[in-house]
Amino acid sequence: MTERHSILRSVGAYLPVRIVTNDDLAKTVDTSDEWIVQRTGIRQRHIAAEGENTSDLATEAGRKALANAGLTVEDIDLIVVATTTPDMTFPATATVVQHKLGMRHGAAFDIQAVCSGFVYAVATADSYLKNNLAKRVLVIGAETTSRILDWTDRTTCVLFGDGAGAAVMELGKDGGTPQRGILATALRSDGHYWNKLYTDGGPSSTQSIGHVRMEGREVFKHAVGMITDVVHSVFESTGYGVDDLDWFVPHQANKRIIDASGQKLGIPPEKIVITVDRHANTSAASVPLALNTAVADGRIKRGDLVMIEAMGGGFTWGASLIRW
Repeated sequence: MTERHSILRSVGAYLPVRIVTNDDLAKTVDTSDEWIVQRTGIRQRHIAAEGENTSDLATEAGRKALANAGLTVEDIDLIVVATTTPDMTFPATATVVQHKLGMRHGAAFDIQAVCSGFVYAVATADSYLKNNLAKRVLVIGAETTSRILDWTDRTTCVLFGDGAGAAVMELGKDGGTPQRGILATALRSDGHYWNKLYTDGGPSSTQSIGHVRMEGREVFKHAVGMITDVVHSVFESTGYGVDDLDWFVPHQANKRIIDASGQKLGIPPEKIVITVDRHANTSAASVPLALNTAVADGRIKRGDLVMIEAMGGGFTWGASLIRW
């Protein structure tokens, strides 16, 4: 019997209405559109409205993914939310999303792997499906990173934005050539680098939220090598290579990191999905937002070979190869 793979049946996304441009930021901190674009590729970002929480963004993205799949919450038995910015210390934001979707059955929990969160969540859902612990999973990456920024620090406040992306996952049907679904995943972490990208607060340490702190050069130095490591690992385990790839959907942190990774891997620029210019770094939401963009505009089509990857604080990093 042919192994059944977990497929991403649909995707969906939600972005807050408010857009903050680089010129807007230049009014409050010592920066400029030219400075930000040259160093990051970012031109604008979406910022959640007052009273608009991570669960609200996640719920809207989840609703859109369900609608795009032609399903309702009754068809879902697990919700996994990847987020660094939960509504509350507890309960899990996923349970709040479960409530807002009107779902009273199944299970829901959060995953915290910072920017790698969606890749980790997809791998978790894949395991649940393959081990018959769930039949259909709603996987969401959602962030209100604007709430943990120091808006006087121009080295970090220009980098991030808010948003949410979601996917409905289920086991694919038997047969079919080539087999659709998740073909392989590689996950990594190394806590030795925790203080290169972190928040300077938390319930246990300071009883406060804290703000994002980052050693930008250190993150850049490690990012390209870590990304190529997991991408090569996934290729090796599947027998595929760069030439077989239709689309590369990286974490949208910084265009220079994306460009350098693409060059090191030998991926042509025309195969790389880039949304960082419009969304900035939305942490765990960046990969599903980019996926949704490329599916919605017709670039990613059924049967395409798609690589997703991300690297974030911790450090955590991971990649997954998917036959769409």
